[in-house]
Amino acid sequence: MVMTTQDDVAGATMSRLEDVYRDLHSHPELSFSETRTSALISAWLDGHGYRVLSGVGGTGVVGILERGTGPVVLLRADMDALPVQEATGLPYASAVRGVDGDGREVPVMHACGHDMHVTCLLGAAQRLAADQAGWGGTLVLVFQPAEEVVRGAQAMVDDLLFERVPRPDVVLGQHVAPLPAGVLGVRSGPAFAATDSLRITMTGAGGHGSRPEATVDPVVMAAATVMRLQTVVSREVAGTDTAVLTVGALRAGNKANIIPDRAELLVNVRSYDPVVRAGILAAIGRIVDAEAAASGAPAAPQIESIETAPAVVNDPGAVERTRAALESVVGPGRVVDPGPVTGSEDVGVLAAAGHAPCVFWLLGGADPVAFAGADGVEAIRQVTARLPSNHSPYYAPVIQPTLAIGVGALEAAAREWLAKGP
Repeated sequence: MVMTTQDDVAGATMSRLEDVYRDLHSHPELSFSETRTSALISAWLDGHGYRVLSGVGGTGVVGILERGTGPVVLLRADMDALPVQEATGLPYASAVRGVDGDGREVPVMHACGHDMHVTCLLGAAQRLAADQAGWGGTLVLVFQPAEEVVRGAQAMVDDLLFERVPRPDVVLGQHVAPLPAGVLGVRSGPAFAATDSLRITMTGAGGHGSRPEATVDPVVMAAATVMRLQTVVSREVAGTDTAVLTVGALRAGNKANIIPDRAELLVNVRSYDPVVRAGILAAIGRIVDAEAAASGAPAAPQIESIETAPAVVNDPGAVERTRAALESVVGPGRVVDPGPVTGSEDVGVLAAAGHAPCVFWLLGGADPVAFAGADGVEAIRQVTARLPSNHSPYYAPVIQPTLAIGVGALEAAAREWLAKGP
């Protein structure tokens, strides 16, 4: 007779999770199109005794598990992928193509690690459900769509998420990053930047390239605007504050000898302080209007907000309470302050709408071998800067120990906030 040990069961469970991760990585889905992923999640949660709500905010899934009275802990993972052609060369690399929000066919890749986020939360869900007596309270597991366009969290809130589930006492989550696997990063206060993406349309008066005097050239107008926008951060934001302003696209015209009648700019702003954020957005509007007026534009420019999310602000008290739980997974000295992250996240929308403190940390996913000899946070940062990062066609976390640590971190953090068992 062959005896099965707890280690055997744990090993089989982790092996299954690794297969789930490879499957998700091979089958990425774009924002608000995560139907296959949602079905996999729903089946997993249902099989482990969770009450399942599907289709929340479009394709979102929520699992609820109640163990009597006690705290309500919300764990969140995002599900969507990016329009990126994978170049990792992995045997489970994506060959998927999809249709983006503008109707264009694009390659699709889990270039930001959301497949790892989902798999880690599925693993934590299984472990917590299997523990019949070790905790009390309510687990709310949120698998969110459309983080990449920072609309998924708000879509779930607008779909009455917090009228369908209990209000949380804390919102917990993690994001895989090119830190060494085995290291977690968490920062009190503003941790991830706010993001604002704008579409600016500047109107001119088109005509023949040989007669510019008969036109109002929107290309020149847009070019002057681009250059002037570079002064917003350098001349209007204090040196003690942090912000980034990027003009990611300038689109105008289609022929060398035709002056078009309009130009479009796509602009992105990252910031941490709400006052700084408001000042930058006001400066953009002022500059765009002024350049249009200086050019004699026949119509006022249009500024449209296309993506927006507030900064993720980690509650200092909640961070300190959670830190020991995270250290119990990776060991003392391996939970570091990564500094403010200029990337953005919409998990803070869930915390704000749920009136709950937020603790959102970084999960190291890079091969630890790459960091051999890197001693201290600054040395780790230097190595990290040389590695493929999130949104790169070469980005892929090492499956282990990233997955095991990610599962453990979510489980340990949840247990810290749930009522203790007898």
